[in-house]
Amino acid sequence: MTEEVLDAENWKLEATAVINDVKDHVKTLTISEKLKSDNTHIYLNLITIEENCYCIQLSGRGFRVVGYNFDEIDQATDEYFETPYSLLNKLSPKFKDSFANDLFNRLNNLS
Repeated sequence: MTEEVLDAENWKLEATAVINDVKDHVKTLTISEKLKSDNTHIYLNLITIEENCYCIQLSGRGFRVVGYNFDEIDQATDEYFETPYSLLNKLSPKFKDSFANDLFNRLNNLS
């Protein structure tokens, strides 16, 4: 039984929203143009602030690392993350600092 959550086009919209949400806290995050999305998942290519490379699968189960180079599915893990923030907190120590500093600055601008 496959878990169909969104169609391929809606996975692209979901991935674009994720990218826009965290783009200031990663070096690169793009939708894979080589690995095709379908109604169960989409693939993202990530370079963290630390310059580590990952291929990420986004599905109804969440986010998971599937490779350590762009467009590669050769190291799929069983660990899923519910949010891009929890994934990036695990993969990128500098993500947490970047995100916290951004939040602090936004809150300071409100006062």
